[in-house]
Amino acid sequence: MNDRSPIAGGARPAGADGDGPAALARRVLAEFDACYQQSRRIPGLAKQAFEDRDHAQSLDLSRRRLSIYGESIHALARAIAARDPGLAATQDQWRRVEEAYLAMIEGRYEADLAYAFINSVQNQIYQGAWRPLDYAAGGNGWTRDGPGVTIHREFPGGAALTPATLLEILSIPGFARAYQDQVEDAYLVADRVNRALRGETAAPCTVGTVQTVRAVQMIDAGFYRNRGAYLVGRLALDGGAFAPLVIALLNDENGIYVDAVLTCEADSHNIFSSTLANFHVTTPYYHELAAFLHSIMPNRPVGLHYSTIGYNHVGKVAVMNDLRRELDRSDERFELAVGFRGTVAIAFSAPSSAYTLKVIRDTPTKQYKWGAFAGVESVLDKYRRVHEINRTGSMLDNIIYYNLWLRADWFDEALREELLEDAGGSVARDGEWLVFKHLIVQSKMIPLPVFLEAAPDDDARTVIENLGHCIKNNAAANIFNKDLDGRNYGVSKHLKVYLFDYDALEPFTDIKIRTNQDRVEGEEEVPAWFFEDGVIFLPEEVEVGLRIVSRDLRRHFRAIHADLLTVDYWQSLQDDLLGGKVPSVSVYPDERKLVRQIDRLGTYY
Repeated sequence: MNDRSPIAGGARPAGADGDGPAALARRVLAEFDACYQQSRRIPGLAKQAFEDRDHAQSLDLSRRRLSIYGESIHALARAIAARDPGLAATQDQWRRVEEAYLAMIEGRYEADLAYAFINSVQNQIYQGAWRPLDYAAGGNGWTRDGPGVTIHREFPGGAALTPATLLEILSIPGFARAYQDQVEDAYLVADRVNRALRGETAAPCTVGTVQTVRAVQMIDAGFYRNRGAYLVGRLALDGGAFAPLVIALLNDENGIYVDAVLTCEADSHNIFSSTLANFHVTTPYYHELAAFLHSIMPNRPVGLHYSTIGYNHVGKVAVMNDLRRELDRSDERFELAVGFRGTVAIAFSAPSSAYTLKVIRDTPTKQYKWGAFAGVESVLDKYRRVHEINRTGSMLDNIIYYNLWLRADWFDEALREELLEDAGGSVARDGEWLVFKHLIVQSKMIPLPVFLEAAPDDDARTVIENLGHCIKNNAAANIFNKDLDGRNYGVSKHLKVYLFDYDALEPFTDIKIRTNQDRVEGEEEVPAWFFEDGVIFLPEEVEVGLRIVSRDLRRHFRAIHADLLTVDYWQSLQDDLLGGKVPSVSVYPDERKLVRQIDRLGTYY
């Protein structure tokens, strides 16, 4: 194993007990190595869970991967602080610890992760300021293609892909469980890709005009999440452009089979969206992997690609570096976000930024309608919960920073004043800096009402349909937004709809589903549910609550999603969740799925 391997040498011994900087540095590094190697074992376990059709294990692995880092950081920081209570009084000793640590991790592939780890430990001990880190500080640099590391396998291209090539591609994961019919799948996938190359598939999933493939480059690893597995690659086209090639696999009682083929950026964006759970990928080379994904989805910030494959802490640094570069490049400043001003959060962004940032107000505005406010921490807990669950493709993920310093001149004066006045418990001025106790960062979306104001009719109808799917997917994840106001939803450039405000979220299984439709017209008596504790939900009020202005769009919503207005739909879904069932959620359109047809002569079409 070469010395660039992410697991070269294994966990290092902590060495002899001692109080010196080098001994403490070795202790931190030993904990990092144990944490990192535990995390790296999870993709292999996820592959096995897919082969065994153990969906519960797959979900457990996703939760475990998210918790490993935090558990290690908190346990180590507590142990260090308990052993040396005076350590937090001065940072001089810690600087010597960091110098020793940096020498130990120099040249290691995962030096940036290791550097982020010791900084997280430091923040826990000192409760100090988190500042954005450059990759160079971790010793690995901001390189995307490390020397000597190739993560993809290359296959021949040409005017058309052959089933023989697809047979090899389908063998990449090396499954212990057999395909139901690997030959049939190879023919069908080749046919689907070739039709896309000829421009015969429906937009936007045609590759474009008739094109020749110079080579097919597939990541030499499997991607695993929930019930599914994916093979991910790209078509290297003449002229230097890339097109995605993503093959979605499922596994039932008869074996593994190809469910769908994705050849367009929009579909790739959807399955790699941070609105879904992270992928487990059976390659340790995360920098090259993020760069490869960026090549087929260039409009998505590279920091989000890191997060998609489970390297949330690398992604966290990359997103902050993205924000800094955006402001330096554009000479813009943060200003209040477009759309409705939130009652609980102050949302802001730079005009051309890919991100929206949020801070929770000390107290809600007068428009707050949920009774007593439980406090800032209770809202942050809801944002953390969304990060840790399967977001079903319908909720934006959150990156939450703590004790973050940002330059005060990055902020519009009116925004700066509102932050200090209305969120003074979480934002303070320190000379040329604004110091944030917490800061939430999400991908930027167009607020639904803002989008509908100017959208072409066809796009508006598509978005209204997707709004209903978003509500259904959230409920399937046991998430209920008791504030079904359309202003809490956003629209992506691919016309997908996402929930982005989480202060009104409740577990759907805790909701009390009631109705007024069984009441006699003119009945004046107060309904019995009025006196019940907890969150009461009347399905017949969904349409009104969404505040869709256009009568035609409201009519279209009812036509497509009439079930959302019925007690039966919601009660049935709640019963399934209470019974331990996991409702299925589609992450790609039905038209991307393979249609299996074969005539008696064995000709596939």
